[in-house]
Amino acid sequence: MRKTINRLGVRTAAAAAALALAANAAWALTPFKVQDIRVEGLQRVEPGTIFASLPLRVGDEYDDDKGAAAIRALFALGLFKDVRLEAAGNVLVVVVEERPTIADVEFAGTKEFDKDTLKKAMRDVGLTEGRPFDKALADRAEQELKRQYINRSLYGAEVVTTVTPIERNRVNLTFTVTEGEPAKIKDIRIVGNQAFSESTLKGLFDQDTGGWLSWYTKSNRYSRAKLNADLETLRSYYLARGYLEFRIDSTQVAISPDKQDISITVNVTEGPSYVVSGVKLEGNYLDRDDEFKSLITIRPGEPYNADQVAATTKAFSDHFGNFGFAFARVEAVPEIDREHNRVALVLRAEPSRRAYVRRINVSGNNRTRDEVIRREFRQFESSWYDGDKIKLSRDRVDRLGYFTEVNVETQEVPGAPDQVDLVVNVQEKPTGSLQLGAGFSSAEKISLSFAIKQENVFGSGNYLGIDVNTSKYRRTLVFSTTDPYFTQDGVSRTLDLYYRTAKPYEDQGGNYELVTAGASVRFGVPFSETDTVFFGGGAEQTKIKAGTNIPAAYLSYAEKFGATSVAVPLTIGWSRDDRDSALAPNSGRYQRLNSEWSVAGDARYVRANYQYQQYVPLSKQFTLAFNGELGLGKGMNGRPFPVFKNFYSGGLGSVRGFDQGTLGPRDVTGASLGGPKKITLNAELVAPFPGAGNDRTLRWFTFVDAGNVYGENESWELSDLRVSAGLGLSWISPLGPLRIAYAQPVRKFAGDRIQKLQFQIGTSF
Repeated sequence: MRKTINRLGVRTAAAAAALALAANAAWALTPFKVQDIRVEGLQRVEPGTIFASLPLRVGDEYDDDKGAAAIRALFALGLFKDVRLEAAGNVLVVVVEERPTIADVEFAGTKEFDKDTLKKAMRDVGLTEGRPFDKALADRAEQELKRQYINRSLYGAEVVTTVTPIERNRVNLTFTVTEGEPAKIKDIRIVGNQAFSESTLKGLFDQDTGGWLSWYTKSNRYSRAKLNADLETLRSYYLARGYLEFRIDSTQVAISPDKQDISITVNVTEGPSYVVSGVKLEGNYLDRDDEFKSLITIRPGEPYNADQVAATTKAFSDHFGNFGFAFARVEAVPEIDREHNRVALVLRAEPSRRAYVRRINVSGNNRTRDEVIRREFRQFESSWYDGDKIKLSRDRVDRLGYFTEVNVETQEVPGAPDQVDLVVNVQEKPTGSLQLGAGFSSAEKISLSFAIKQENVFGSGNYLGIDVNTSKYRRTLVFSTTDPYFTQDGVSRTLDLYYRTAKPYEDQGGNYELVTAGASVRFGVPFSETDTVFFGGGAEQTKIKAGTNIPAAYLSYAEKFGATSVAVPLTIGWSRDDRDSALAPNSGRYQRLNSEWSVAGDARYVRANYQYQQYVPLSKQFTLAFNGELGLGKGMNGRPFPVFKNFYSGGLGSVRGFDQGTLGPRDVTGASLGGPKKITLNAELVAPFPGAGNDRTLRWFTFVDAGNVYGENESWELSDLRVSAGLGLSWISPLGPLRIAYAQPVRKFAGDRIQKLQFQIGTSF
């Protein structure tokens, strides 16, 4: 696997021999009273380091035991490769030969890992510039490098360690890597299965034998960690379907002689399928048996389901925690009737002792202030331990978005059996970003973006951002800042300054624009732990800049009410998001309601928009998604709804297959005007992309869309809805979510503008 080149000629055996000879030399000295101590051979090490480590002092009596102890102490420093003790009369002479110092650590041939990452890893183990060179440490680093390559399926990787001496007793250390080709999974076999087919069981695995997209998913690269996760998925699959005594007997992983092909064989014993015959409680349930029974998700008469058992015991433990019993023990004991393939479950509980929280300690926050984390906690110090409040507190800290990991540990207080300390461990992540980007879509053509954002300014938890976006039809400049705890009760405050220009999507070279400039302030009031209501107000000015191809409706509005309109809108909104992921959701629900009411100025109107999304997991791979959006606007004080506040529909984000923003009313020139009423309905079936396995970053979907926009004097007619159906591709790319859709209009009307193929980066649904 390797050839180690060591031009220093330092070997472990030689070092051991030197230690033995030095010790013998020390023992050979005749005992004497030390009148002075002299050190020879030092180059970089301070003499004080030697004197501090020696177990001898001037005036001590030297003997063999003290000499041997002195040599051991100096070798233990790790700074010397040779140590001798000599006597010049009554003077003890310590002769040392320093280890060479590492001048530089370099890596050659590393493509799989970033060199800076590898250098940091070497620093962590002590191999870095300025440190003494240790051959044993270099060997361990070499083995660690090989282990990391094995984790990436590069079993044929070779590592050569080169040590090059340079001037002033220094060395350059070079790790030269020949990575080779990654080993790929050639075959996966499951032996012993009878109830389920091998193809069904292998479909549960994230690892597979590869497909035409394996270059992207890397699912055919073997990883022990991934295999363990797949085996756990297999075990859970059986245990959730009644196979209580299922076990994995053995797992064989065989690699070919050329270290390129891997075969995996999993031997299983299914055992019989059991049905739950009953559930009963035993132990102390705080005289709240009915409350605990209501938490049971195990259903008699159905197949045994380990997921339901685990969920029930966890619910019991959490419920005990709500009453301060932090150390409650709950276990599910199966009573198996193998003759009839039935199992009765006994839930035994011992609440132990009640406890209260003495202290809450925060660690890992090098930049974020303690206050930012503590103000999210709903469990307080000197209060009874409450499991629900602790979980809620952890989730609230996690939702801040400042940390990659948030864990809460419960620690017993020595000598105080009724007290616990909570330790909140966080790992911070960068919260600032400078973004320069470009995008291309079938509607907007080329757009450029620039953004400076800091979600945690100076560790205070405040947000500060500047956004610039330019495209052919819509341009924005936004300055925004948010203080999430404007008041101690958790009321947030957001200030926005914005400047936007827009024109209809299908404009053919027209140079007119709608220019909007304004400012607003918005407050977010937490009405519950899961619901926040937003309200605020602002002032904005919209100017209709006339030019070629301006729609007649815009020109008419400008002539009647002026080209410049001022509005003072008050806003109110509400949102709730419990999806499992914002980018690739598989379950959960998202809702938002935004409304505004212009109470002063030239433009008087009310406008509201409600959106509802639901994600239903059909399996690990398939998701059914629904989206509904309803918009409504109305003019006030005898004026029509301002044309520049209209809703638009058509294209990605609404009804695919129709040109972007072209549905709804048109003026005499044929330009799409949008309207004050909007309805959008979408349904998608999301599935893994062929060859991508269970990779959720690349998926395809089928969809059905329906929707339209209506004029102010038009009634909601479902018969006017445009409907389309088609196929699409979703990819979470480095530039953002990319969605490509090919749609065929199912219901269309004369004059509708069709665009069957559409794509965009950053859109959703």
